[in-house]
Amino acid sequence: MDQPTVLIISDDPEFSRSVTARWQSERNLPSFTLMSTEVALDFDPESFHLAVAGAIRPQALSVVLEAMEAAGKRVLFLSDDESTLQMVHHRWPGILAWQIEGNWLDTLILIARESLHRANAEARAYRAEQANARLETQATLGRYMLEMRHGLNNALTSVLGNSELLLLEPGTLSSGVRSQIETIRHMSLRMHEILQRFSSLEKELKVVSLQTAKEKPQSAVAG
Repeated sequence: MDQPTVLIISDDPEFSRSVTARWQSERNLPSFTLMSTEVALDFDPESFHLAVAGAIRPQALSVVLEAMEAAGKRVLFLSDDESTLQMVHHRWPGILAWQIEGNWLDTLILIARESLHRANAEARAYRAEQANARLETQATLGRYMLEMRHGLNNALTSVLGNSELLLLEPGTLSSGVRSQIETIRHMSLRMHEILQRFSSLEKELKVVSLQTAKEKPQSAVAG
């Protein structure tokens, strides 16, 4: 992620101001989206990387936290009420909750920074996994094409040979039929050239594979 986005949900503007003001002293500052519980349910799960919730109206607490947990993002919840914290721990164990007391803002920044770091690592891992899946699909297709090359080449050889035999018998074919056979022969030659390129590709892939195999032991020794 280029710049992470933190969603702050609170019905108390002072809570949001305190969190954003404390974050200003950090070197890596995220972007912020501020919402009250009245509009919090309209959030887009893909628009933020971490949610911080605090000073929420009791009647909106369950609805908001249910929606936050369903979004699949890390959620940090803060409250000055011990019974509320116990309820959150029991009902939403995936939400990290603790009490507003002492240096709670410093604690929040430390945990949020680690959460964003983890989210970034997970995003990179997901992108790498998707890229590997695409490469594997392409490799499978390439292997299939190379395997089919031999069968296609044999079929083309037969088509090309028979078309040339027919063209060697002058006078037995009308001009229209002869033109059609010449087209078949010409297209067969073009397809044969394409298959020859696959042969070159196969050789290149083998060279790359051997080179990669040679480089891996060297990398292991260097590490």
